Amino acid sequence: MSTKPLSRRALLTSSALVAGGLLTGCGREFNKSETVRKILGSAEDANFAVHRALGDRMQLAREYDEADLSPEFQPNGTRDPATEEYNAHAANNFADWSLELTGLFERPQSFSMAAIRAMPQRTQITRHDCVEGWSAIGKWTGVPLKLLLDAAGLRQSARYLVFHCADRLSGVRYYESIDLLDAYHPQTIMAHMLNDENVPIKNGAPLRLRVERQLGYKHAKYVQQIEAVESLSGVYGGKGGYWEDVGNYAWYAGI
Repeated sequence: MSTKPLSRRALLTSSALVAGGLLTGCGREFNKSETVRKILGSAEDANFAVHRALGDRMQLAREYDEADLSPEFQPNGTRDPATEEYNAHAANNFADWSLELTGLFERPQSFSMAAIRAMPQRTQITRHDCVEGWSAIGKWTGVPLKLLLDAAGLRQSARYLVFHCADRLSGVRYYESIDLLDAYHPQTIMAHMLNDENVPIKNGAPLRLRVERQLGYKHAKYVQQIEAVESLSGVYGGKGGYWEDVGNYAWYAGI
């Protein structure tokens, strides 16, 4: 993602694209055009700049009441990694699952699910907005990501967090990434419960990122590893996420 200053024309172009719905999942074939991808890239730059420049990024996303919960929290993306390793973890109720913190940390850590559940928890009822046009309200419980980062101690050179997941698409390990501003947001949690029960497999068991100020595809499921990096350019395809690498979605999906 570019961080160069944006011209007024780029900002106006991006606004028109958003209004026209070109950033939704309905335009995947259209988005394969190199010209359109370049225009969408400028739209992403504008969206990122506007969100960082206006308002308080620590402001909370709206939270709801239990009466507002959706009858079913619709799954998105992978419904089941179905690898031999994942199936073995599922059969053991994820008792041996661990979350590894690697990369630019002073004290790289490994957290068992028992350790994660024993840490201070946050519960929030929020709306999940999918890039494909649907929404659902769910009650999520998990450990604030900030607590994990504080335990491991981010190095000064760290700029992004990369979430490596258990599922694979087209043989490629799924991943996503966020910057540190979203990482330290109070509603950014590693969730292990949905609606007072363990997160179902279809929704990302046993551990799912919730980053409530971004669209749903940024909420990585089946998270096994959080890697702190200085740059995204050397990670997989270099665009910051599986869907970003294949050219379907923008890296920044702030709402």
